[in-house]
Amino acid sequence: MIRAFMVAICFMATSARAETIVAGLSENRVAITANFDGSELLIYGAVKREEPSPTDFPLDVIITVEGPSQPLVIRRKEWTGGIWINRSSVKIDSAPSFYAINTTGPLEKILSGTEDLRHKITIEKAIRAVGISNEARNSPEFVEGLLRVRTGEDRYRVAEGIVQLSQETLFRTDVVLPANLTEGNYRVRIFLLRGGKVIDVSENLVGVRKAGLERFLFRLAHEQPLTYGLISLAIAAIAGWAASAGFRLLRS
Repeated sequence: MIRAFMVAICFMATSARAETIVAGLSENRVAITANFDGSELLIYGAVKREEPSPTDFPLDVIITVEGPSQPLVIRRKEWTGGIWINRSSVKIDSAPSFYAINTTGPLEKILSGTEDLRHKITIEKAIRAVGISNEARNSPEFVEGLLRVRTGEDRYRVAEGIVQLSQETLFRTDVVLPANLTEGNYRVRIFLLRGGKVIDVSENLVGVRKAGLERFLFRLAHEQPLTYGLISLAIAAIAGWAASAGFRLLRS
């Protein structure tokens, strides 16, 4: 009996992973330089199968690219006494600095709410805002405001139906990374779904780092602020002297 039970469990585990992801990225490092105006990340792959493709539900793919998360304080301004002032605020435990979702179809049709809650796929689920209902009235409006602002800044985006899926085997998509990237590791996740359920997940990291003079100045400002300040003052003084000398030459 026990042996038969163990065999059944092994069979179920094998069946559950009958389709797996084999994926790749066009690059795993992005360098932020002086002339950096964004980048494009190609995500591609294939579905590996141990048996013929199921026919009960079509295969769908969701790809997310998530930037480093950070805590935030969101404030709401209200018109009081003829001026705008901050009246209430909530603290967001963690919010991605960048989040992009590319899919093969509409999210509400290919992803169930249970799977979204489990894997935190949509942007709303990726934002951790535990307990904000106790901090202010109409607390969901603060999260909606964050979504609206970062969508306008091109930091949050959802592109439905943009993932190309060929014969339920090969897939690819492009994710445009904007110029205002936050330095850190970006998590790329690929989800295979059938009937709204996730059947496999693949995860990779893309490192985004400042390079060249920008990295030197960034590290100097954070690690040796006194030296950075003195150098800045010296450069400003030299620039002012050079401008003054130039004007005197023009007048003579």
